Amino acid sequence: MTPVKCPTCARRGAWFDGEFGPFCSKRCRLVDLGKWFNGENAISEPLRPEHFAGFDQLPADTAPPEE
Repeated sequence: MTPVKCPTCARRGAWFDGEFGPFCSKRCRLVDLGKWFNGENAISEPLRPEHFAGFDQLPADTAPPEE
């Protein structure tokens, strides 16, 4: 897989291969969640149907394996 940049700390790696993807660690995932809770991150406008144009051909998500 192509290396991606962690949205929180900007380290590069194959983060989608791990359990915290796209984040590099649990810490970075929680830092990002905290930003949403504090209002630092927000969706700027309501989603409209045209935002989804071109994504209708993507495969459906599969359920994670049960533990």
